[in-house]
Amino acid sequence: MAVTQQEIENRLWDAADELRVAMPEAQYSSVVFPLMFWKYLSDTWEHTHQIFLKENEGLGLSAEEADEVEYSNYQTFKIPFIFPGTVAERRASWSSMLATVAQHGLGQRVRASLQAIESANPDKFSRIFGSMTWTSEAVLPGEVLASVMRAMDRSPKMHEGNMSHDVLGGAYEYLLKRFSDGSGTRAGQFFTPREVVELIIELLAPKNNESVYDPTCGSGGMLIAAASLLKARGGRGYSLSLNGQEAVTDTAGVARMNLFMHNLTDFKVEVGDTLRDPRFKKPDGSVKQFDVIVANPPYSLKWKPWTNDPRAIGGVAPQSSADWAFVQHMIASMDPKKGRAGVVLPHGVLFRGGQEAAIRKRVLNDNLLEAVIGLPANLFYNTTIPTCILVFRAPGTKTPERQEGVLFIDASTRFTKAKNRHVLTDVDITDIVTAYHSGLDGDGGAGLSTRFVPTTEIVANGYDLNIGRYIKQAAAEQEDLGTLIDAYNIARAERQKTEQRMLEVLSAAGIEGFDE
Repeated sequence: MAVTQQEIENRLWDAADELRVAMPEAQYSSVVFPLMFWKYLSDTWEHTHQIFLKENEGLGLSAEEADEVEYSNYQTFKIPFIFPGTVAERRASWSSMLATVAQHGLGQRVRASLQAIESANPDKFSRIFGSMTWTSEAVLPGEVLASVMRAMDRSPKMHEGNMSHDVLGGAYEYLLKRFSDGSGTRAGQFFTPREVVELIIELLAPKNNESVYDPTCGSGGMLIAAASLLKARGGRGYSLSLNGQEAVTDTAGVARMNLFMHNLTDFKVEVGDTLRDPRFKKPDGSVKQFDVIVANPPYSLKWKPWTNDPRAIGGVAPQSSADWAFVQHMIASMDPKKGRAGVVLPHGVLFRGGQEAAIRKRVLNDNLLEAVIGLPANLFYNTTIPTCILVFRAPGTKTPERQEGVLFIDASTRFTKAKNRHVLTDVDITDIVTAYHSGLDGDGGAGLSTRFVPTTEIVANGYDLNIGRYIKQAAAEQEDLGTLIDAYNIARAERQKTEQRMLEVLSAAGIEGFDE
């Protein structure tokens, strides 16, 4: 009997729930995902091994010959023997470890097994299990780890003979979302709500054999969504080349496991700071270019600005916020013939002054920005502020009707209230995508306003992209608290800077004791 989505989800959550006595829910993912992936690999290997034994029974193969045949023609990865040549010789498999789960030093043995799998499959599983700090007895007591493993072992066998990759990948996504729902702001480090991911991918519409790149890939959701959408549209999702970079080692491991669980193997996930150390490069040292670039970077991240970087078109983003630096990196990463990019950012990027205004001016003068889409507030797990999607096209690749202007879409009132946040429904997504593709001006009768604004009008407004300047409905809406705070902090910082300069001038003139 086929395993249902609900069944596997319930069993996996039961296993995760065993951790409640040892750690907060925000840390569950660091334990559950490596264990789940290990079980998936072990179950898959065992399933294939049984097929091999059945099809080669009676051939009289030696142990060496059998091993060569199995790994050449059947298995796609290795589950090696651990501590070979000793009394404790066994495979680094889930079932082998479960047989000794009650013995002392469980965490150390689990760690050794996972490291053995990584070492035996360097091309596929290098560093995939992350730092594995949870295998320490001081972090996770052995009896709790044993309880988690026993509970997870009650879930059905995780292999293609027992469940589809859609079910397996869906279970992984379920856990990601559930961990995010219960873990507060920390979830935003690696999980973007799936409806926001789907919207961005729908806007950019990946095609067969294209390359997709996420410079802040988190758990890999946008890469997976690209393949899933293409498949749903009748295309070949597996034909996409999927590429991502993630700064946190453990989160990069989550992304790799997530991609494998969805049966996507043509991918590369690198670890590192994308702004300081981009890992995808051409032989000449410049950043590699892709057809589709998607991202939900950390908002208003403090960073060390570039001193001499070719990505810095129009200027260098200020130390206080790397928002436009991520945009500049994405623009540099667009294929010159058909590259397009979509990024989620706070509204501040639309109107902030100084260095950001200079970058915005250059991007608009180069005719790179295609659309600005205002989203509702409280869509995300790690912030309640409203956000926007910016869509870019490589130079000269906009359609004729989109030249010398920007399409503005106000979707700030299109949402449904959920338990902890607002959500976009399938209808909301469809309507926004339809408005984007049609480009027709709309009055917002269905809670969705659109307008194509000529670049000359934006220039007349000092390159300000605030949606309220161009769409009456957005201007009439009550100012959201997040945007007001953002504007206040910018004005306050400018005032303090001016006051400091004034005091320095007064001091240099010998005027002391000046008070405001």
